[in-house]
Amino acid sequence: YFNKTDAAQFNNELNGSFSGIGAELGENSSNNLIVIAPIAGTPAAKAGLQPQDIINAINGQATSGMTVDAAVDDIRGTTGTKVTLTIVRGTSQLKVAITRAQITIPSVTWKILSGNIGYMQIAEFGNDTSSLAQQAAQQFKSANVKGLILDLRDNPGGLVSAAVNVSSLWLHQGQLIMQEKRGSTVLQTYNSTGNDLLQGIPTAVLINDGSASASEITAGALHDHGDAYLIGTTSFGKGSVQEVENLSNGGEIKVTIAHWYRPDGKNINHIGITPDETVQLSPAQQAAGNDTQETAAINYLNTH
Repeated sequence: YFNKTDAAQFNNELNGSFSGIGAELGENSSNNLIVIAPIAGTPAAKAGLQPQDIINAINGQATSGMTVDAAVDDIRGTTGTKVTLTIVRGTSQLKVAITRAQITIPSVTWKILSGNIGYMQIAEFGNDTSSLAQQAAQQFKSANVKGLILDLRDNPGGLVSAAVNVSSLWLHQGQLIMQEKRGSTVLQTYNSTGNDLLQGIPTAVLINDGSASASEITAGALHDHGDAYLIGTTSFGKGSVQEVENLSNGGEIKVTIAHWYRPDGKNINHIGITPDETVQLSPAQQAAGNDTQETAAINYLNTH
């Protein structure tokens, strides 16, 4: 059940929009809450936050023992209100008051890495995902990239339709992406649409324990048809399908209506998808910019 406020936040997130300061947070090797990077043009960047800044307190509340998700919840808030962060930078400590604003982040970002390898990261499967992934695919095709990295790490999922459209960039028309079942009864079958711009290009998909739902649909479909090699750690394991019902009080209720199955017939609920190549990435390595999983993907594509 989502109350009116939670429902609005849920729908805003599908649109890539939220009220906050615009900074990616993480933990360093000492389990301190840190700024991984402020997003350009956001209140966090304008206030001067820097990568590796340690956040000691949020509105006076110490962050020791606080999870990243809990910290994000505390930092986000109503547009126009302020949040005060106590920052440790080197040997200095300072307090920074930042006014929250509406932040809109595209769900898909892409670039071409050295060696002519295309890199596409999908943060979640939202309303803009299909069109942005299409743009990325067209650019990769025009550049004649020799390989592709599809980064689905920490992607909690989202819209099934977006997962189908993204998967279809690799799969031939009519190939099975997934089936929804209730018990042994097939309720719905999803096949690729034939928009296979990226078909035949060697592809590595990055997954981890934060890759869930629509991320797993996409990773599973590409893997089971032999169109992608999976690198990282075992995914979250959310093999259920929810339907959202709007309520008269402005709230919403998400009801589980079925389970979904990969093209190979497996349901991953509470199991997840095991990658072809397991590569660990610690928070400290991530914070230091040592992305072992991306490096493994580049190495794979350079040899295939």
